[in-house]
Amino acid sequence: GSLKAISAYLIGGRPKTNNRALFLRMSKPLKQVSSTVVRKEIGRCMKRAKIEAKPSWLRNTYAQQLLENGASIYEIKEMMGHESIETTKGYLSINIRHMREVLFEE
Repeated sequence: GSLKAISAYLIGGRPKTNNRALFLRMSKPLKQVSSTVVRKEIGRCMKRAKIEAKPSWLRNTYAQQLLENGASIYEIKEMMGHESIETTKGYLSINIRHMREVLFEE
């Protein structure tokens, strides 16, 4: 799936450069693809797949899954690349079902 596609890109498709960004423009200057470009492309893919959600939904889901799998808010902050913990809090919602499972071992 996705991991194989990213591996193939890193091995054979990614331009050779010292830039550490995962995704780079394919033409010079080789610099990081902007978050706006990534967001627009994800939006196009979601639309083609008839997924009725915004690209930001993926980040919210990622943050929530990290939380539900035991990551601390500080770990999530780092993984999301946020400078402020307040930004991270905005991505997380209280999941009552998960809270009950943890508190009452349901």
